[in-house]
Amino acid sequence: MANIVTADQIKQEVSLVDLLAKLGHRPSYRSGKELFYKSMLREERTPSLCVNVNLNVWFDHGGAGVSQKQGGNVIDFALAYWFPSDFVQVLKKISETMLLDLPAHVEPVGRHRRINTQSEKLTNYKVTGVRELGGNQRISAYLKTRGIYDQAKGRIKEVYYEIVTGPKAGKSFFCAGWQNDLGSWELSNKGKHFKFKACLGRKAITTIAGSDSRVTLFEGYMDYLSWLADNPKATDTVIVLNSVNLLESAISKIASFPSVQAYFDRDKAGEKAFEQLKKAVSHAQDRSTLYRKYKDYNDMLINRPSPNLIYEESHIYEKMMSSFTR
Repeated sequence: MANIVTADQIKQEVSLVDLLAKLGHRPSYRSGKELFYKSMLREERTPSLCVNVNLNVWFDHGGAGVSQKQGGNVIDFALAYWFPSDFVQVLKKISETMLLDLPAHVEPVGRHRRINTQSEKLTNYKVTGVRELGGNQRISAYLKTRGIYDQAKGRIKEVYYEIVTGPKAGKSFFCAGWQNDLGSWELSNKGKHFKFKACLGRKAITTIAGSDSRVTLFEGYMDYLSWLADNPKATDTVIVLNSVNLLESAISKIASFPSVQAYFDRDKAGEKAFEQLKKAVSHAQDRSTLYRKYKDYNDMLINRPSPNLIYEESHIYEKMMSSFTR
């Protein structure tokens, strides 16, 4: 039976500072035991979101934020950051981001208990190996289920890593991985009861250099590889956000491109991201209508009828028509 992750475990084991780092946010300055950030819950120029390192709590001095919460523990922050996700969804997002063991069931126990005044240091990880695809059957099988195994060759690696400190020290893991622009490993994997995404190191976008006149943006690397399956001769410069929260980093790179194509997810987050992109780059084009019946490009790809199935259906149809003309 899978271990249960409770809200109390999240609050005790997850450092808010480390969660912010995983999400790509760094403090602007430190004052005693407090770190000050430019709020990631709204737009601002002066850092006003404060994190008390010892208490592992935060307070936004500049406003209420999108969720009407001004502060609290790591879960309160996550509820504001991933608004409007519900409580259980937020626990899962924290678990995925921080590489916690993510069970099939997440128990929201202890939501209203007093904040623990001591937080354990975030577990550290060490990459133990990076290999070409083909040696790990489970990683290969995962990529094949996504329909992009051929495109992944040479672009995705088998990344092996282990926990070196903390309560889970000694545990080893592996994932499909690719590097972002800071050299950190972005990870993706899927088990029987979970989908897993994380980053070993600092979160950042991934840029694939190409044409100086055309840039194409994707939320995720699997969507990029799915697009590549349909456009094997494309020479576009490609930017994979790895998180819609990193869109601003991409915008600063694409202003000079005459052609800007965006293949974002067809959900609220994707729609909001394109609106932000359009405001900054007025000639950006929304290409998500290509997969209007699906969540994203990869979802469209894996739900297409296979070539063999199309041939068999066509063959059956021809037989039926020939019987009618006899």
